[in-house]
Formats: sequence, structure tokens, C-alpha cells
Amino acid sequence: MSDLHIHRDGLTAARDLLADLRALGQTPAPATCVSGALTRVGLADSYTTIETALGLVYLAWNDRGLSVARRASSNGDFEVEAYALLGRRVFLETEPPQRMEQALRAWLAGDRSAPLTFDLRGQTPFMRAALMKAREIPFGEVRPYSWVAREIGHPAAVRAVGTAMARNPVPVFIPCHRVVRADGHLGAYGMGGPASKRTILEAEGLDVAQIEALAASGIRYVASQSGDSYCYPSCHFARRIAPEQLIAFGSEEQARLAGYIPCNVCRPPDAERAS
Repeated sequence: MSDLHIHRDGLTAARDLLADLRALGQTPAPATCVSGALTRVGLADSYTTIETALGLVYLAWNDRGLSVARRASSNGDFEVEAYALLGRRVFLETEPPQRMEQALRAWLAGDRSAPLTFDLRGQTPFMRAALMKAREIPFGEVRPYSWVAREIGHPAAVRAVGTAMARNPVPVFIPCHRVVRADGHLGAYGMGGPASKRTILEAEGLDVAQIEALAASGIRYVASQSGDSYCYPSCHFARRIAPEQLIAFGSEEQARLAGYIPCNVCRPPDAERAS
């Protein structure tokens, strides 16, 4: 082969390469290219929807954990709200990771050991502590805001706990619906108000009508005649007390004077230590 043929073949190959590069530049990138790149470097989150006791909930996540849970009328509305909360975009993921989906469904079914993590960047240490303490409240039970404040070492910060619950970025999965007013009434709920709070608590098996009736009667704690400790009315042990054995108290002081000590599971306040 002559040098001329080799030169012509080289030019032809170069022209073909240039043509292929031009065609590549005119080919649109896959729809998931931008979202995939942004999520991999932590500049965006993925999101999906999941059915809960409150209906369809939009849920965003990233490698650190769940970041936003909200009810929304459309994908677009959720994307706008999520961006306002996170300061970064969210992209729809039609098939979320299987392990995450299994953990979400296990948590909704009452499994407190479900391996869920949360991305609470941007939240104060106090708010993170309050939210994680709320997550310790058992499925189908409630505790007052003052319980959360006391448990995290800030007993006077009851109003701040209320603010933390109201600003919870991942309701349902961080169960602020299980935190109630000091008088026993359900109180407000950022995921749809008191009616939604009642709905999700009833779905967890709590007799909300009974809890509200006790609150209306001024009853804060209960005990068994044959026992030695007093509990919050929704405590697992309290709900096992036979009606004929039930004793009710309007305060921890009344319970202490009757000879009872705080339950070491639901941990109501100790009047003697508080005095």
C-alpha cells in the first residue's frame, strides 16, 4: 500500500470520527442523566410516593436518609415545596431501593427496629434531639411535649419542643403525631391538623376517644390497684389494666401520695424528684 493510500485512509477515518462526534453532540442525554449526576454528588434528592394511614405521602431521600415527607396534590407541587425546604432539587424515582421500601413499610406496620435513617442537615442540635426522641415513642402510644423536653435534658423547653414537632421535615416516619398536649388532648398536627392526627393514631391501634375522654376528665395517669407504678394512659402496661383494677390520678403528686412510683417504661414525671 502506498503512502498516498495510507494518507487517504487516515483522512477518511478522521472525517468519520468528526461526523460521529457531531452526531453525539446532537443526541439528547438520557432523561435520568442530570438527576443521577446531581443525586450522586449530593446536590439533589430522589423522591417517590407511599401509601400511609393518611393516604398518599411524598417522600424524599438521599444517601444520608429520609429528608422530606409531605402530602401534595401533584409531583410539581411537592417538588416546589421540597426545594423550599431543602434548597436543592428532588427528582422522581419510580422504583425506590428495595431495602428502603421494605424498611418504610415495616416502620408503618409498627416495627421500631426498621433501619430508617434521616437527613436532618440544617436543623439545630436541639431540634434533632427532640425529633429523635419522638421517634422512640412506641407505636400506638402518645407522650406530652413536656415528656420530650424532660427526656432530652431541657425540661423547661416545652414550647421549643412544640415548635420542633411543628417543623418536623419527615412527619409520619419521625412520629410527631405521637406527641400531645400536657392536658392529654391531641393538639395540633402539621400534616393535616387534629383530624389527621386522630386518623393516624387510630390506625396504630390507639383508642383516641378514650384518651380524649380521660383528658376531658382531668386524668393524666393511671395505675392498677394490684401494682406499684403509675403510667401514662396510652402506655402498653396501662392498657392491660382491668377496668375494676384501674385507679386514675390527676397529677403525679396524687399518684405519689397514693404510694405509686413512675413506670420505668413510659417514664412519667416523678413528683418527689420534681419537688
